[in-house]
Amino acid sequence: MRENWRSKLSVLAGASALALSAVTATPALADDAPVSPQEVQMPADVKIVEGGVTDPGAAVPLPADEAEQAGPVETATPGGQAEAVGAAKATPSSSTCLGSTAAYGVSGCFQHNGDIVWAGDTKKDGMSAAVGVYTDYGRAEEVCVNKLGADTWATCNKDYREGGDVRLRVLRYDGDTGKFYQPETWSGWIPVDGKY
Repeated sequence: MRENWRSKLSVLAGASALALSAVTATPALADDAPVSPQEVQMPADVKIVEGGVTDPGAAVPLPADEAEQAGPVETATPGGQAEAVGAAKATPSSSTCLGSTAAYGVSGCFQHNGDIVWAGDTKKDGMSAAVGVYTDYGRAEEVCVNKLGADTWATCNKDYREGGDVRLRVLRYDGDTGKFYQPETWSGWIPVDGKY
């Protein structure tokens, strides 16, 4: 009888531990809005680069979950004139834009042919999309910021060492305060020349 009691107690303890781990270990999804913005500390010397408007008709590297959207994406230019930047019906091949990474309100990737960083703002929440770029060879960190508004893509054209790797960090940016916010996500290391 004592053994039966102990086995019941161990089953109950195991079920409780499993339920607690499921509640505490569930990750936030990219579309889940954070309860309140959590500030991210960035190095004081990080260079912030404002992304430019993509060329009209340029293929925009959409993440797989947004690939079914079709039609032009309107982008506001500094002069107030709207310009269609084009939208792809399908996700580009991996040879076009590598390291696709997304978090709440932001998507980013690295186009190896031309060393172009893409920053997509996917939520209308008053913040900008930010894509940080880190190298494996000691180049100073830079952040490409998309201040064009929600549902737009901006590009930052850079020149990285062909033998090196870059890593992307996507997060939100508040231009009024100059602060960065979570949620954030990191890509893996991406070869600058596109050759894995």
